[in-house]
Amino acid sequence: MSIPNYQKFMLPILKVIADGKEYSRQKLILAMHREFNFSEEELNITIASGKSKLIDGRISWAQTYLVQAGLIKRTGRGVCVITEDGIKALETGEEINSTYLRKFEKFQSFISRSNKQSVPDDEKLSTNTANTNGANIYDEQKPQTPAEELELIFNTLNVVLATELLESIVKVSPQFFEDLVVDLMIAMGYGGSLREAGESTRHTKDGGVDGIIKEDKLGLEMIYLQAKRYTSGTIGRPDIQAFVGALEMHRAKKGVFITTTKFTSDAKEYVKQIEKRVILIDGEKLTELMIEHNLGLTVKKVYEVKELDTNYFVEE
Repeated sequence: MSIPNYQKFMLPILKVIADGKEYSRQKLILAMHREFNFSEEELNITIASGKSKLIDGRISWAQTYLVQAGLIKRTGRGVCVITEDGIKALETGEEINSTYLRKFEKFQSFISRSNKQSVPDDEKLSTNTANTNGANIYDEQKPQTPAEELELIFNTLNVVLATELLESIVKVSPQFFEDLVVDLMIAMGYGGSLREAGESTRHTKDGGVDGIIKEDKLGLEMIYLQAKRYTSGTIGRPDIQAFVGALEMHRAKKGVFITTTKFTSDAKEYVKQIEKRVILIDGEKLTELMIEHNLGLTVKKVYEVKELDTNYFVEE
């Protein structure tokens, strides 16, 4: 019995959604079941934990990689549609796999972020081989240790999660985003209790400030927050200067500016030059912090990596 690896589903997925219609995850999975004519026995094969179906997991990962490359895009929860790049990819007649996806800057960025703070540069993730079910493929000529492979897979899962987080954040209302920013600061340990630590200022019409958080439980120092939920563009120096002006009005010394996009180099340089302490958090850092502090997330599964306790076996 030979189950296709996840890359084998990429081209069929693109062909199915080439009609321009929206496809839910379940609809796409059923379409692949029909395309490959899997038997009942094959469809019921589970991964080692027994918690999910092997074939369905591989189809989902193929979809995820196509999203990361920009060949398809999500239009809603679990719903996707083909993009212009996806149509062009089909027109080339080339095999769609991880090697092909590396032609796209978005996918290269995805790979780079997956490798971030992981293995040395000469042992980075390779997409030249395709014999695994999961999130990464490794160069067989440069085998990783199990610990390195585990870290790579963990990083990749978090990169995918970060993408989904950001997609969800940009769809919420500006008011919800302001509350999210305050919740994040509290989750990071600022201010003590949730009830008294911080608040959104949208009801007070406090110009230039979207939230206030206590730096400590006693509130000896206050941190002012600015939250910009954008779907595109960048935050430049003028926006930061306006925020610094608002801090001055409140006689505040510290501020945090959080956005779903990026900051320009001018903006970053400006905060280094001023006396006030202003921290800039872009979309990538925002999702990283949300993952680290479990904001807006639930734990799906916990794997414990254990080692031998040599002290236990010491005989006196």
